Amino acid sequence: MNRRRKLILLGAGALAAPLACLAQDQRSKVARIGLLEAGSASISVNRQEALIAGLRELGYVEGKNIVIAYRWAEGKYERLPGLAAEMVQMKLDVIVAASPPAIQAAQQATTTIPIVMVRNPDPVGSGFVASLSRPGGNITGLSNINVEVMSKYLELLRAAVPKLSRVTVLMNPANQGHPGFLTRIQATEKANSVKISSAQASTESQIEAAFGAMKQAHAQALIVLPDSFFQVQARRIVEFAAQQRLPTMFSTWQAVESGALMSYGQNDLEHYYRAATFVDKILKGARPGDLPGEQPTKMELVINLKTAKAIGLIIPQDLLFRADKVIE
Repeated sequence: MNRRRKLILLGAGALAAPLACLAQDQRSKVARIGLLEAGSASISVNRQEALIAGLRELGYVEGKNIVIAYRWAEGKYERLPGLAAEMVQMKLDVIVAASPPAIQAAQQATTTIPIVMVRNPDPVGSGFVASLSRPGGNITGLSNINVEVMSKYLELLRAAVPKLSRVTVLMNPANQGHPGFLTRIQATEKANSVKISSAQASTESQIEAAFGAMKQAHAQALIVLPDSFFQVQARRIVEFAAQQRLPTMFSTWQAVESGALMSYGQNDLEHYYRAATFVDKILKGARPGDLPGEQPTKMELVINLKTAKAIGLIIPQDLLFRADKVIE
């Protein structure tokens, strides 16, 4: 009996040893996450912190059980394919790709590594997912601005500048979503009694040339379409607009803090924070193609009164009451 007991105990110990090691390996496994940004490191700091905060709430600590590789294209979209290829070579568990150019680069670089998209206006139209409810493939995540939101831009500018009649839309020819945005805005021309023109820029020198075209077109206001390059160049765009005393509408509140007159769109920090839930589910075994994507539930209007005063514009009180934030 003693001999049998010893054999049982030895067998149990031998079985327990690998199980304990396996449990320890599972606990000590470090997840590898990539964050691919089309913009710059400087404008992405708060977004990066929002993603890390979301992961932390789900039990992930950078340097402990997750490692995050960061890559920024600094607004130079031609760099994105190479940066995406680097991430694929790292054999990451998940890639978080921000903005259509970055998502496209990641999509072209891998069909196997899960991709969580953020700051994506039109994921279905861009061909990233089959539908938000059933994405299919290796991409899922968040859509930040519906194309329909573009129709609000003219309405808000008209509320700020009642006699507005000519508006220029600044587009990036490298952004595949911009033609659709322009079409949506042009569809509201008649209702707002405004004539729309467009200008294009994908380099710093082209921005200056675009403002020259706006002057010739006698533009009275400017709409800057959502774009990582324009976010990197927001201060430069705002300076040119100030020289021509142009009320300027962006999609991001960061641009308003840099001196733009207004912004209308979703708070993108919320998106990065929410992206952590997709990363968590994927790390726990979920397939990205089976994870329904999310759309924005709230838009924010931000107005800069200092800018309004500088360009000689008085913002009506009813528009100020509609604002979620007013910079004074």
